[in-house]
Amino acid sequence: MSILDNLQLIETRIAAACEQAGRKRGDVKLVAVSKTKPADSVIEAAEAGQILFGENKVQEAQSKIPLCPGHLHWHLIGHLQSNKARIAASGIFRMIHSVDSEKLLLALDEYAGVPLPVLIQVNVSGEGSKEGCSPDQAAALIEVANRCSKVEVHGLMTIPPFTPDPEKARVHFSNLRKLRDRLQQETGTPLPELSMGMSNDFEVAIEEGATYIRVGSDIFGGRS
Repeated sequence: MSILDNLQLIETRIAAACEQAGRKRGDVKLVAVSKTKPADSVIEAAEAGQILFGENKVQEAQSKIPLCPGHLHWHLIGHLQSNKARIAASGIFRMIHSVDSEKLLLALDEYAGVPLPVLIQVNVSGEGSKEGCSPDQAAALIEVANRCSKVEVHGLMTIPPFTPDPEKARVHFSNLRKLRDRLQQETGTPLPELSMGMSNDFEVAIEEGATYIRVGSDIFGGRS
């Protein structure tokens, strides 16, 4: 199947999940995860109407983005080390989904030339192999961001443990939403965005309140 066919299938699934959850289709944004994929694949997806793309690594994005149409929007969704903050904050990304430390927040704020939306990545499952701050650390990071001049926290992101059964991911998505609701009350900070859900479980994530879903393999095929 072509990338166009895959995107049409994804759209059908998103619309059905939104209807099931009683949500508007416009409440959910699709991030096409183009990590490891060539610019040609991005161009094919763009020709099919996809605008928003997600990259995992700063260096790969740096080399790929100039080869792609200029109207596309790019988000950084992978782990970011503070020594790459200067490049990540240079304007190539419209949002960074994976901020998980005060050091990184302050580095991004130092290098950003314009307001930079970010999401706080939270390891809600406590899985050792996953990046992200603990739920107990999230409020402090939001308070740090609120004192920054350029960085703006717009919400939270999580990656649950992989499971073939998407229902087993529901508890993690639900916990992120509940944490977001509590943090809004505690910090007085609007946190409208929840980045959660991937190819195998995004319908469940949408039912639990996701506003960004990150889909790669079901659009572009398996990783090269």
